[in-house]
Amino acid sequence: MPVLEGTAAAACLRRRRRRRGRVKEELQQEEVKRARRWGSSNNIAARIFHRQIATPLPGTSVHCARQFYENLVPSFTIYEVDCPDICFRKFTDDGLYLVSFSRNQQDLIVYRPTWPSFSCKEENCHSHDLPPKVKKFESFFTHLYSLQLASSNELICKDFFLYMESNRFGLFATSTAQNHDAPAAEGAISGIPSIGKITFYLVRLEDGVIMDERVFHNDFVNLGHSNGVFLYDDLLAIVSIRYQTIYILQIRDCGTLVDVRAIGSFCREDDELFLSSYAQGLVAFDKGKKEEASNIQNENGLQHLQPTQGGPFLSGIKQRLLSFIFRGIWNEETDHTLRVQYLKKKFYFHFQDYVDLIMWKVQFLDRHHLLIKFGSVDGGVSRNAEHHPAFFAVYNMETTEIIAFYQQNSAEELYYLFEKYADHFRANSRSSMHTNFVSSHSNNVYAFDQLNNMKGKASGSSQFVKRMLSSLPFSCQSQSPSAYFDHSLFRYDEKLISATDRPRQSTEHPIKFILRRPPCSLRFKIKTGPEAGTGDGRSKRICSFLFHPILPLIISVQQTYMQPTVVNIHFRR
Repeated sequence: MPVLEGTAAAACLRRRRRRRGRVKEELQQEEVKRARRWGSSNNIAARIFHRQIATPLPGTSVHCARQFYENLVPSFTIYEVDCPDICFRKFTDDGLYLVSFSRNQQDLIVYRPTWPSFSCKEENCHSHDLPPKVKKFESFFTHLYSLQLASSNELICKDFFLYMESNRFGLFATSTAQNHDAPAAEGAISGIPSIGKITFYLVRLEDGVIMDERVFHNDFVNLGHSNGVFLYDDLLAIVSIRYQTIYILQIRDCGTLVDVRAIGSFCREDDELFLSSYAQGLVAFDKGKKEEASNIQNENGLQHLQPTQGGPFLSGIKQRLLSFIFRGIWNEETDHTLRVQYLKKKFYFHFQDYVDLIMWKVQFLDRHHLLIKFGSVDGGVSRNAEHHPAFFAVYNMETTEIIAFYQQNSAEELYYLFEKYADHFRANSRSSMHTNFVSSHSNNVYAFDQLNNMKGKASGSSQFVKRMLSSLPFSCQSQSPSAYFDHSLFRYDEKLISATDRPRQSTEHPIKFILRRPPCSLRFKIKTGPEAGTGDGRSKRICSFLFHPILPLIISVQQTYMQPTVVNIHFRR
């Protein structure tokens, strides 16, 4: 009997434990549901409470934190802000500085973003208009310093600025006017204009101290939108189109620019020494041959001279490119007869076309590999290079070898790599915590769907591939890291605005940012002018947007021909 009672008590205890477990599980499920509701709520307090009780999945903490931007959006606009007459460039990627230039393009002007503060004695402050003092430019930005970079005959390139986030260095460029009728120079490519002086300044943005500078004379570097310069970590690549040389420099922590290598005529450090010694030996050999021939001619009574034939060497990078193309065609066939036919058809027939290729643009893929874009001389200086055929090569700086080459007939292969691994083509600095979360079609399903829609609407596959690859190599730091451009959070019309740093044609309609998650409602909109504006609709207006990478702060700059510039500030009130 005692044994039965003990068994019954144990069974009752087990039933109670199971009941308690079911109740606890139901409470946990209800808590998860409630947390999900709070996590997707438009109430920021509910989101904060959700962050306290829920732990994000491993590797998703930053993405979960960026969801707060669904609640922290610009809600107020100050139109026609009274600000200094300056040219705005951009916010730094860490949001610490606003970089701008003077109208005469002589001075660098740096501001520190702040936030306006004011007191209100009324009960409902949000219903009242902002004080006049708050509506000024100085309420949002504090002037740090002005630094003269350009001399009387030089101008600062307004489209050029690169930021080294780890040391907070800024790279700027000044140049003199272009000379399209430049005289021929040794090693220079004919048809490429010349710039008398190009100066790169490395500035410490904290206090405006010029740390170092690098000058190029009678050269041509494409400074527009930083197309001719690429920064990756502490390595800097500068492309001289006129002399077909890629200069690799390193930015030291002390703020000095150190030469690493020059890729062009020579690829290894001892190439020039080897060719020089070879040329000296060749001169000595020719001299001996001439003396011997002269003695023979004197003996025979002949006095006429026979000049030796010779020509300049191909540049080191061009020789490696031709060697790679030759070996690729050679390895296509094992039969000797077919191999010779293939070489005649694919290599020797186009040999001069390959020789005439010049380097247009370059970017880092990592610390050892470069993506180089080749094309014709006309395309190297054209504003619209899409209409010119382009070729792409991957170059290993350590082994000085071309490891991949993509021609027009192999563009599909390169596009496949670009579609699957777009983030590898952007080559963001590893030290940057902001630019690594820029949306692309390889890391965001919504951006990938948008790419497929564009592909479906294209008239032809080859034209679509050519248009997509025309953006390669990417311009350095050309996209805003603002969370408002995250395709996982917001949907917007990329014809009107995008993360790419380019001015757009202004529109009368507001630019809408719509939530991705249900109920897919309008979250905020940007209007470049009052709804009852008096602007002439026939005038062409260009608008630029500067998004702060962290704060809900946007500057819109509207420019109209023969009219003053209009600056608006959009922020969260």
